[in-house]
Amino acid sequence: MKTSFEKFAGWSALLAGISGFLYAIAFIVLRSDLLSALFLMLGGLLSTAALTALYQRLRGTDGGFALLALLLGLSAALGSAIHGGYDLSNALHPPATINVDLPNPIDPRGLLTFGIAGLGLLLFSWLLTQNMDFPRTLAYLGILSSILMIVLYLGRLIVLQATSLIIVIPALLEGFIVNPLWYIWLGLTLMRTQSTSR
Repeated sequence: MKTSFEKFAGWSALLAGISGFLYAIAFIVLRSDLLSALFLMLGGLLSTAALTALYQRLRGTDGGFALLALLLGLSAALGSAIHGGYDLSNALHPPATINVDLPNPIDPRGLLTFGIAGLGLLLFSWLLTQNMDFPRTLAYLGILSSILMIVLYLGRLIVLQATSLIIVIPALLEGFIVNPLWYIWLGLTLMRTQSTSR
């Protein structure tokens, strides 16, 4: 029998996927500081429930790695939410002077949003390949998403140039397709299936 938390987590994952897609539109297409900050913050908060439910399902597969994946994922999600909240406060009340060349002090060059999130998702996805409760294709999509996030972080850290193809191609794939699809699929899976380990 499905718990109310699993239903909540499923809806949270769906909304996190939608929020991630809207973040990509706001950041890349609309270039709206206000909307991109809002959706970054919401996406981070919404993903916490989804990752917690995923941990609950995968802890029987390998408890240690599942806990590590959760800790990395929650750190990244909360870091994204704080990053979004910081940017939102600046968009609503712009400071007198701001140096845009400096990295965000909370999430420098996307360390949490992309780098740590990618590592957490990579661990979760590896565990998904060993668990029969989830579609194997969802695990492979998660692995692709994690690779794109890590490439994005390294690109922002090393290349810096936002128009570089090393950043643009992964950003478009991850933001518009892979990450939103993964979260939406995870949400639907959490709502439709129940763990066989219970």
